Amino acid sequence: MDLNCNMRRSEPQPLAQLWLLGPPRPAPVLSWLRCSSPLWWAQAHIGFPSLLPVLPRVQAIVVYTDKEVHGAVGSRVTLHCSFWSSEWVSDDISFTWRYQPEGGRDAISIFHYAKGQPYIDEVGTFKERIQWVGDPHWKDGSIVIHNLDYSDNGTFTCDVKNPPDIVGKTSQVTLYVFEKVPTRYGVVLGAVIGGILGVVLLLLLLFYLIRYCWLRRQAALQRRLSAMEKGKLHKAAKDSKRGRQTPVLYAMLDHSRSAKAASEKKSKGLGESRKDKK
Repeated sequence: MDLNCNMRRSEPQPLAQLWLLGPPRPAPVLSWLRCSSPLWWAQAHIGFPSLLPVLPRVQAIVVYTDKEVHGAVGSRVTLHCSFWSSEWVSDDISFTWRYQPEGGRDAISIFHYAKGQPYIDEVGTFKERIQWVGDPHWKDGSIVIHNLDYSDNGTFTCDVKNPPDIVGKTSQVTLYVFEKVPTRYGVVLGAVIGGILGVVLLLLLLFYLIRYCWLRRQAALQRRLSAMEKGKLHKAAKDSKRGRQTPVLYAMLDHSRSAKAASEKKSKGLGESRKDKK
């Protein structure tokens, strides 16, 4: 306790007197409370988190269930329950299921899980019909109700405590029991949408397959045309080469003929000159 509290203790002023002196100011009133009752002061601060900004806020546990489930007479249904907690899963975790009949006001406990053991109601409406299928390590507190009957219609509440995280709201799921489970509009709509998407995907696949075959055929035709053009060019090149070689051959033949004629003429001239000398 600080010096200011000791000084105020020497001249105590009741809280009522502070109110009679006029409109209470926050500082004097809070100072009087802090000095007069330190324990109450701490509890008041815990009750008003805004007055203690240095303390961490405790996050409440959050429980999740389905909004409603449907079941047929004589069948079974699973009531799912999961939770989120800022704390690790404690060994002291507990699950509690309560049931409120349709049109009833009071809710009765039908299932409880604590200390690693499930406790099932053995005398009530759900005697020997409840099965524990949850797993606390996976944050699952689900149960199964077997052999449904019309009298099972009502609201089921799941409550989870995970010490020290025990503050939070419960979650409720409504059970509807029918002679035959009706088809949900959401299921029908999902089936229709799925069928449409399937047809669209099939058409797209068919389109890409036709396009692939067409492109492949065009590529084959292009290769053939390219091969034919290359063949024509090669043939033209050969013809042009032959055309250039023919005059050269003729020129070589003419040159050889002229050279042969000249040699013959020269030999004849030499023979005649020899005759004249004789």
